[in-house]
Amino acid sequence: MSGQKPSKSDGSESRFKVDVVTESSDGSRPSEDSRGRFRVVGFMDPGALGSAMDIGLPPDVSRDPDTTKSDSVSLHSTGTGQTHISDSHSNTYYMRTFGHNTIDAVPNIDFYRQTAASFGEKMSRPSLSELHDELDKEPLEDGLANGEERSAAEEAAALAAKEAKGGTVKFGWVKGVLVRCMLNIWGVMLFIRMSWIVGQAGIGLTIAIILMATLVTTITGLSTSAIATNGFVRGGGAYYLISRSLGPEFGGSIGLIFAFANAVAVAMYVVGFAETVVEMLNDVDALMTDELNDIRIVGTLTVILLLGISVAGMEWEAKAQIVLLVILLAAIANYFIGTFMPSESKEVKGFFGYNTAIFLENLGPDFRDDESFFSVFAIFFPAATGILAGANISGDLTDPQSAIPKGTLLAILVTGLTYVAVAISAGSCIVRDATGDHNDTVSDTVNCTDAACTLGYDFSICQEGGCQYGLMNDFQVMSLVSGFGPLITAGIFSATLSSALASLVSAPKVFQALCKDNIYPGLSVFAKGYGKNNEPLRGYVLTFCIGLAFILIAELNIIAPIISNFFLASYALINFSVFHASMANSPGWRPSFKYYNMWVSLAGAILCCVVMFVINWWAALVTLLIVLALYIYVSYKKPDVNWGSSTQALIFNQALTHCLNLTGVEDHIKNFRPQCLVLTGYPNSRPALLHLVHSFTKNVGLMVCAHVRTFSRRPNFKELAQDHARCQRWLGKKRIKAFYTHVISDNLRHGTQFLLQSVGLGRLKPNTLVMGFKNNWSDGDMRDVEVYINTIHDAFDLQFGVAILRLQEGLDVSHIPGQDELSLHEKPPVSGQDVVVSVSLVKDSDSDSCPSKTASITSSPLILRDVKSPLSPTDQRLLESSQQFKKKQGKGTIDVWWLFDDGGLTLLIPYLLTNRSKWGDCRIRIFIGGKINRIDHDRRMMATLLSRFRIDFSDINVLGDINTKPKKHNKLSFKELIEPYRLKEDDMEQEAAERLKAQEPWRITDNELELYKAKTNRQIRLNELLKEHSSAAKLIVMSLPLARKGTVSSALYMCWLETLSKDLPPMLLVRGNHQSVLTFYS
Repeated sequence: MSGQKPSKSDGSESRFKVDVVTESSDGSRPSEDSRGRFRVVGFMDPGALGSAMDIGLPPDVSRDPDTTKSDSVSLHSTGTGQTHISDSHSNTYYMRTFGHNTIDAVPNIDFYRQTAASFGEKMSRPSLSELHDELDKEPLEDGLANGEERSAAEEAAALAAKEAKGGTVKFGWVKGVLVRCMLNIWGVMLFIRMSWIVGQAGIGLTIAIILMATLVTTITGLSTSAIATNGFVRGGGAYYLISRSLGPEFGGSIGLIFAFANAVAVAMYVVGFAETVVEMLNDVDALMTDELNDIRIVGTLTVILLLGISVAGMEWEAKAQIVLLVILLAAIANYFIGTFMPSESKEVKGFFGYNTAIFLENLGPDFRDDESFFSVFAIFFPAATGILAGANISGDLTDPQSAIPKGTLLAILVTGLTYVAVAISAGSCIVRDATGDHNDTVSDTVNCTDAACTLGYDFSICQEGGCQYGLMNDFQVMSLVSGFGPLITAGIFSATLSSALASLVSAPKVFQALCKDNIYPGLSVFAKGYGKNNEPLRGYVLTFCIGLAFILIAELNIIAPIISNFFLASYALINFSVFHASMANSPGWRPSFKYYNMWVSLAGAILCCVVMFVINWWAALVTLLIVLALYIYVSYKKPDVNWGSSTQALIFNQALTHCLNLTGVEDHIKNFRPQCLVLTGYPNSRPALLHLVHSFTKNVGLMVCAHVRTFSRRPNFKELAQDHARCQRWLGKKRIKAFYTHVISDNLRHGTQFLLQSVGLGRLKPNTLVMGFKNNWSDGDMRDVEVYINTIHDAFDLQFGVAILRLQEGLDVSHIPGQDELSLHEKPPVSGQDVVVSVSLVKDSDSDSCPSKTASITSSPLILRDVKSPLSPTDQRLLESSQQFKKKQGKGTIDVWWLFDDGGLTLLIPYLLTNRSKWGDCRIRIFIGGKINRIDHDRRMMATLLSRFRIDFSDINVLGDINTKPKKHNKLSFKELIEPYRLKEDDMEQEAAERLKAQEPWRITDNELELYKAKTNRQIRLNELLKEHSSAAKLIVMSLPLARKGTVSSALYMCWLETLSKDLPPMLLVRGNHQSVLTFYS
């Protein structure tokens, strides 16, 4: 095909899989493959790019190139290195969908893939902005969704690399799952313990034991099938299934112990093989040294051979498994054939062939040597495990969603029937005890009633012990029964080696998937794969080393129960995953395998836990403790992954349910907690405000960091959404329990109105507005002061409490370079890209101004600043001051000036602060107003009230001189402060004064000054008292003076606040909504 893709200046991939077909230079007609102007993804196309016919276009459209000659394509370079195609009335680009020109794509499977498409490129549908935004507007790049596990480029590169090396080896459900599961389940137990279990428990209870074990594995198989069919399954087996369902905490803990269990299982199976070999050597007096060291030597050589097979690749390993399966099937068939071939030489050893009397005698139990039903069950159950052998290599299966359910469930059925058949046949053919002596025949003088007597033998001497044959005494009785004894030995070899090989392959695969997810830092070195199948060679070596270490120990009686419990723990979590996902009722839980039930899965999880304790109670406790420790570790580390787990879905469900339940209950004073809407701007702009509010809301109340953003141009909503996500992640990274929200408005007041009315959900709604003091108010536009003061009035109108924090150095540090950035390793916006009128809600430093109509291009705190320049003394003090509430405060006082009863919020906030470790060494001092002649009475009354509120305090000071006239120089300072803002109506005509007041409503009239003269003097006097009593306090919490709306001008109110709080330690001015927030009733 002679088409080429639109040119791109940086070589980046095109957004859509569209090929523009160019005319050939010789004027020849294009080939049949390139008749259309574009190659378009078809409606049902599984991934390749099809022709126009693929989407059902009329034949003339796809066959005749002349039908497209009126369609001209206009390519525009956006300056971002991408070429985009404009959409206009005359210039139409675009795929022909439903026979007309549109960029809107039809549904296609490749749009939903997280992995690469068929041609090695991840395909994506047109973004909403590309369909909806204005024409010729520069499109925005779509960011990857949080939780995508591999980027398109990585997937494409990996796929291309695999194809270059000749393709990967994938297995179907028979070779990949069925064979592996059957080999793993048919263990050595089938040949050397099954007969003993029948002898102890009898045929009836043995079948019950097999059915109980099969019930557990079947339920687990159904749960595994449900999870495996709920979306694409990658490599990692049990770890992948659990982690993607329950989250990294459970997945990470079970993945590590599951991989370790498989590694140690290699040693268990190899030692079982080595013991059999050494027994044979011992029988012919061919031991190399002694039995223990021979087991070590044979085991080491065996595990080296198995490692070689595994490292050679999955293809060789699969061939070895087929060979071992053939041997194993031959051994099982050899046993059943042998049951029909009794002989006189075998009768003395207890084998008589099928006989009703033997069947009836062996039908019931005959427990000996302190054995019981549960102890025998504990011995058998490991023979039923191994059902995850196929799932563990999920990454090497052609279609895991189909292969895992079919192969696993069929393997459970086949092996379960085999165990039942062996139990019935062994119980029907072989007596429990036999002497092996030809002379033990029935004589007339002996009173003999057991089954052997009816067949002519007297084995009654075995009741005294010492017999070596029969179900109870001979572990090799299946070799006796079989048609060809050595084939049973070969079957034992096959069972042990196949299980060892399966475990040797499973452990590295699971461990590699765990390391790729970087759950445990430091283990990523084992994530690397080699070759066309991405083989975890490093994992193989690690598994080999672990297995070899336990082989050299050669004593696995202690570790074996723990390993069995590790496997059971993973089964329990797989079952619990299905229950949890179903309980969460997430729309994303849609397994195509329908034969499961959430309550059956829960019962399966409980059964697994019960079996763990039945097998070995101390091993079960050890397993649970290890899982719990790893769970706590992963929870503490909080890996940065998002897999859409059912834990997230259930948390959402619970949060929604609790919110709705709270909505139906009226608020009660005892349950009041400050829920703060904090005007921080960007969360890192005002650290002092953020840390102080967090100190009294953490784990107590709601905290919402709010940001009013004003733009002089149309806002970029996509960038705003990215900023929102970035700020919320920053809060999480700093362990600040708060939400972030922003709103776009023309000024601070209107934006805050929106926030006050809309932020929150049900009872989780702010009740207190917290803002910074406007330090630089006198230097800016007084219209900003009007907006600021009216914002306070609006909060009171909406029945909110208000708190204002003032630090003498200011609060806003966003202009200081090198601050704690919000970017979190993300590419920052280009400086100057965003024309921002106000970076934040409340401007308080000298360099900032409240939102106004004069827009300026400001540097956002989101932008990384690499310029290293020395800070000015002012900025240095500001920086140090901004971090003061982050540190432990040490010994000192929190002075509470509770001058006016606002419901108790002014007292509650200091109390909550002293409950924190940072403020724990601070004592609360109470200051109240009173009369000179009743100071003691007022102090006692306040002490009584505080004791009833159960609030500790160190001192109560009654101020009887609040109404004393302030000092003359302070009054003069206040007069100078208000002078620029006075209306001075006496110096102009009434009409001109009214016009000026209407234009500048913040101006102070003479009448207003006279009316509020006493209140003004009180603010000046209070500042004098504050300097006298609280100049050394760590924090001053004081009642916020109120200004009557419509009567007190903004300038006068601002002057009151300025005068009251100047030249003092950190001050928090608080005014509740005058509803009680404290009570002394129980």
